Order: sequence, then structure tokens, then C-alpha cells
Amino acid sequence: MNTLLLKDKLTIVIPCKNEGVNIYECLGFISKQRGIAGTRVIISDNSDDEESLRWIYQTESDYKYSLKIEVIEGGFPAQSRLNGSKLVTTPYMLFLDADIMLFKQGLLETVVEYEKDLVTVPFETETGFNWIFRMFDVTQRLSVFLGTPFAVGGFQLFKTESYWNIGGYNPNEKFAEDYSLSQKIDSQNFKIHKTGGVWTSARRFKNKGVFYMVKILIKSYLNRNNPEFFMKDHGYWG
Repeated sequence: MNTLLLKDKLTIVIPCKNEGVNIYECLGFISKQRGIAGTRVIISDNSDDEESLRWIYQTESDYKYSLKIEVIEGGFPAQSRLNGSKLVTTPYMLFLDADIMLFKQGLLETVVEYEKDLVTVPFETETGFNWIFRMFDVTQRLSVFLGTPFAVGGFQLFKTESYWNIGGYNPNEKFAEDYSLSQKIDSQNFKIHKTGGVWTSARRFKNKGVFYMVKILIKSYLNRNNPEFFMKDHGYWG
């Protein structure tokens, strides 16, 4: 039986840029996770908005007694995740986006116990957009069958050793970097933990449109063996 405390098993890495109150609320829900006391949270921040910077400061101040929070320099998501991952010394690391809210309080204890190379979860979002994530659920299951696991970067729990074995995040990738990395994991060591209580904003679908998001999903699969594809932004950051 593994008797290590969660803080000795897990480090959380959060890429962040101009997230405003999201980062504060995200850490608030993390702090309510069962057994989370003392767990290291690395915020890899690239904010240049004064309000967002104030929320980062407030986050450090308000949660410093329940979490071990560090703020480091970030960049694009792949660069931010890589920067954070270089500091991880625990057996597992969780890449969590700043707009992911962990409503289910025992979630992190549960997913670590799988001892898989990569674990992800389904998401819930705003009314009118949940059907898109249910479509993503089907895509994820299909990705396992095809041998190219798809884990959304919003929640990727890696075994640290396995993460480095597949090279870690490539800082030159600016598009679909989450799929580019997760597809390298052996399907036998990939787990989709069926749960509720993981909420995120629908802002990506609102900003880019559903058709665009579906199109990039298909294009990413078709170009899975083309590294150059993932190094272009394809208008995503425009």
C-alpha cells in the first residue's frame, strides 16, 4: 500500500496568461481537495495585465498556508508547461489549466492511485456547449483504439518518468501541443477517469467557433506524425 502523502506524490503545473480571477478560483478549488495540504503548485505565468498580476499576488497570499505556491516565468502553453515540469521532483505531475475548476474534492487522490503514465478526465462546461465535450469523450475513446491517446492539456496527470521518456513539452509548439505530446503515450498506460465535477469555461468555443475547434481536432490527428504542423499557430492565437 502506498502511504505517501499527496504532497509527496504530486506537483501541479498551471500555465497562466492574463487569467484574471480564474487563477484565484482555480487555486481555491485545489485547496479544497482531500489531502492536498502542502502540495506544490507551480504557476507558470506570462501575464502583462495589471488586474491579472494582482490576482496572482492575491492567490499567493491567500493560499500560502494550504499550498506551496511558486510563480515562475511562462510563455506560450507548451513553454509554460515545460518550464514548470523542469522543477518537478515528485513521481507525478498534473498539468492543469487556470480555468479548470475541480469541484470534486477527492479527485486528485483518486487519479494518482491509478499509477498510469497519463490520466485525464471528461469536462463539464456552460449550458449549450456540453455536447461538444461529449463529442470529445467519444474522440478520446477512439484515440485509444487507434493507439494515439488524446488528453486535453487542461487536465493531464503524467507519471513524471514517463513524461520525460517521451521528451516532455516542446517549447516550439504553438498549436495542439497537448495532443502532440499525449499521443506518444502507450494506450495501455493511458486512463480516462470517468467522473463529473471538472468544470471549465466555454470561452474557446465562443471565441473560435465550434466548427474551427472540430476542424483543428481532425487536422491534428491527420498530421500527428508531422512535427512542423504543431509549430505553426494556425490562427489560434490571432
